[in-house]
Amino acid sequence: MLPSYLLLDLETTGGNPVSDRIIEIASVRVEEGREVARWSTLVNPGRWVSPFIASLTGIDNAMVSDAPSSESVAPRLLELLDGAVLVAHNVRFDHGFLKNALLRMQIDLRVRLLCTVRLSRALYPQHKGHGLDAIMRRHGLHSDARHRAMGDVQAVREWPALAQRELGNERVGAAARELVSGVASVPPYLETSLRKLPDSPGVYLFFGETRQPLYIGKSMRMRSRAMAHFQSDPATGRDRQLAQATRRVDFRRTAGEWGTLLLEYQLVRQMLPTYSRRLRRSASLCVLQLADDANARPQLHPRELSELSDGLPQPAYGLFPSTKAARQALQDLAHSQGLCPQLLRLEPGNGACLARQLRQCTGAC
Repeated sequence: MLPSYLLLDLETTGGNPVSDRIIEIASVRVEEGREVARWSTLVNPGRWVSPFIASLTGIDNAMVSDAPSSESVAPRLLELLDGAVLVAHNVRFDHGFLKNALLRMQIDLRVRLLCTVRLSRALYPQHKGHGLDAIMRRHGLHSDARHRAMGDVQAVREWPALAQRELGNERVGAAARELVSGVASVPPYLETSLRKLPDSPGVYLFFGETRQPLYIGKSMRMRSRAMAHFQSDPATGRDRQLAQATRRVDFRRTAGEWGTLLLEYQLVRQMLPTYSRRLRRSASLCVLQLADDANARPQLHPRELSELSDGLPQPAYGLFPSTKAARQALQDLAHSQGLCPQLLRLEPGNGACLARQLRQCTGAC
């Protein structure tokens, strides 16, 4: 259907992407027609799940009380989304929840979208109903886990295959490509063949007419991510200008995620690319430094790399993209061990902490 896409479904505490929260994520990544990854998890929303939602989805408060937080599962989700088209039934719903959840972590989600509701309308205009239940009835699909995330993902996974058998691969693929938001061909003025970039971890550099880089970015899949700059719908005028100004692309391989973070940080600081303003403005990368006093609270302090003129402290833990991410990692660790974030000085207050009320703290407070 598409070269690389991620089928996704979310279960949530309600229908408002700003005020409601995700309680379950399921996804299947497909590349060149072959499934390469399948992942699902419950998510602790940090609030109560209503009886209505529990009845609809089968997910209650007890099930999510020990589940990981949105911050904990975000890295895996972003890894699966890297360079892929996000495909979902009524994709605006899932995209809205993902975008708002990531914005709360100061992450701006940029991804191309394909809605299978719209795809169904394009392929089967003679039918009136294009909801998932209607499609399942129309094609004789069955699910024992309707309104659970992976059950719905599986239904959406099976439907395009049936459509391809009925209508042909070419017709389904053409309709999907036409509906993908912002799809465009790689511009003819680009001197570098993006297909020569390795689809592996590293840092990529966009150049214009001079040796000064326009943009420096990182990805676990460099080729897919670099191509997305030219094939996605520009969110701002700056994005459009960057795509139009780029003439060639260079890259540096790294060993993994930490390597991409460090190398991107170093190259942006050294080369000052015109469009990479976020890293130019702030020294965001940091580590956690252990306090010398064993009785100090908190024991670990975030330290930005720009503060460390004498190298990394010993011992140091991390690397984290921001001090906020480092503090969140400490909070997640406290949650996983049932520790009180209040006694650890991770949150203010006296008496019983909020985590205790949510049954995430064993009650030392």
